[in-house]
Amino acid sequence: MKRSAGILVYRMKNNQIEVFLEHMGGPYWQKIDEGAWSIPKGEYTEEQALEAAVREFKEETGFELEKENLDFLSSIKQDSQKLVTVFVTCHDFDETAVESNMFELEWPPKTGRKVSFPEMDRAEWFSLEEAKKKILKGQIPFIEKLEEYLT
Repeated sequence: MKRSAGILVYRMKNNQIEVFLEHMGGPYWQKIDEGAWSIPKGEYTEEQALEAAVREFKEETGFELEKENLDFLSSIKQDSQKLVTVFVTCHDFDETAVESNMFELEWPPKTGRKVSFPEMDRAEWFSLEEAKKKILKGQIPFIEKLEEYLT
């Protein structure tokens, strides 16, 4: 089974909880908004979930978070092929300063031409209700778990 780990960051702004999400990069996601946002996360094999989450967050955002400031939120099995573990923290930073790692893809398809794209092409803060509309369907339970965590 594949394993993935990430960090769901939230903040309080104007007496409202907001969560930090990133939009999937690359040409396939370019024109899709709803259902195309994600918690910064990624796959891992040898490391522990917490270390992988911190590493992935840095790779996808350029920001470092201390693992001592993270709480376990939940692990959810998705499509019986992947176990996703998410940690949570309260933190605020400038979403316009995000710098994601890049990946290469043959684009356009079957041309033999390799093009580099950011793994995540932008980031934004969303209210919990907005986040449930924007986030990938399989990650909605993490937003719901955050609501439970905060009450």
